[in-house]
Amino acid sequence: MPAPAPASPESDPAALAALVEQQRALLEREDEVHRVLVRVVLDGGGLSEVAEAVAGFYGGAAAVTTTDGRLVASAGALEDLPDVTALPCFDRTGRLLVEDEPVGWRDPAGPADPTRALVRIVAGSSELGVLGAFSPGPALSPTDVHVLERAATVAALAITKEQAVAAVEGRYRAEFLRDLLAGRGGEPADAASHAASLGWDVARPLVVVVAETDENDAETTRSAEEVRVLQDRFARAWAQAVRARDTSIAVAGFSQEVVVLQPVEEDADAEAVLRRVGELVRVVRGDGGGGRRTFTVGVSRTVSSVADLRRAYEEAETAVQVGRQVEGGSGVAHFDQLGIYRLLALVPDSADLRRFVTESLGELATDASPENADLRHTLSVLIDTNLNVAETARRLFFHYNTLRYRIAKLERMLGPFTTDPQLRLTLALALRVHRMKGL
Repeated sequence: MPAPAPASPESDPAALAALVEQQRALLEREDEVHRVLVRVVLDGGGLSEVAEAVAGFYGGAAAVTTTDGRLVASAGALEDLPDVTALPCFDRTGRLLVEDEPVGWRDPAGPADPTRALVRIVAGSSELGVLGAFSPGPALSPTDVHVLERAATVAALAITKEQAVAAVEGRYRAEFLRDLLAGRGGEPADAASHAASLGWDVARPLVVVVAETDENDAETTRSAEEVRVLQDRFARAWAQAVRARDTSIAVAGFSQEVVVLQPVEEDADAEAVLRRVGELVRVVRGDGGGGRRTFTVGVSRTVSSVADLRRAYEEAETAVQVGRQVEGGSGVAHFDQLGIYRLLALVPDSADLRRFVTESLGELATDASPENADLRHTLSVLIDTNLNVAETARRLFFHYNTLRYRIAKLERMLGPFTTDPQLRLTLALALRVHRMKGL
């Protein structure tokens, strides 16, 4: 005899009442969440207050990030974790791995991985960021995700408001920084005082850091709006990385570059300065993902007066241009380490430099033969060691007789460079020019 079919809510008044009560409770919770979040925004609260409210709803932690995962605000706590960025879904730079984290709810992958849900923050057709909720308790349900989507709507209001205010302030700050870099900031004491009113400390030893995108926006196939969005994202990434370390550091985005007045020790050498700047670069680049563009960074010499910022800015821009020519992009170059490349970059016609390489190195100027690159490297090390055969053999892991054979072959191809200092200088310059990828 077949089992009786389960009673439907329509035929079971008690089941129907329970279902109606459950739906009523869910709607009341959603309305309460919405009222709390709207009150936060109307009272002048920002993303930090929104994140705090969301963390309270779920009894765990909440985070707001940019579209490429950079943390903007967070609140709440999880057991045994110092902050939300210690979770496995964040990389070592504190960036949410948005490329690996789908929107919606997700069960934990292990004991250290809490249940979580992520939703996009959207205003019109623009995606503004990601809102995440992390709960140490039972898995978040689709209903929780729906509540989180309501919270994302309010977060979009907060972001839009903050972006409008930041756009006005940012334009004013950028114009003032541009004046400083152009030498139009007035007397050093007055300029430093005005910078202090903006929260910037420029009355200390500084280096000018210029970060310029490698893509030429003047020749791109992207639309003007897409270029603007990408540049805004690039500038925000730098601003967030800088302010996370020191809010008194001057930073502003221009048309295709970002400028930072990085404080350093007065006696810091180029290597120490590059290590500090490199930390910022690693944070901005993150561990990949997010659609960010590649960029090259130039660093000036240290200056101790606002009056010297114009010269330092020119040095940083030179370091960007020469560094890109030498490394081909995505590098970090200090002005003091450019060496002879600074002079080579002053040659206006790249064709002259290419012709000089061809005339000086002959067939070694090309890679027509696989042996050519190997012989160029041997020649370069020989010149760098001032023709010290023993040291060159050690660096290249060659037998002494093998290196002697190569030297003889190089002299047959290039001339008696071991005895002719002028020829040696010409070959050294030609090798440096050959390394420049931007010709």
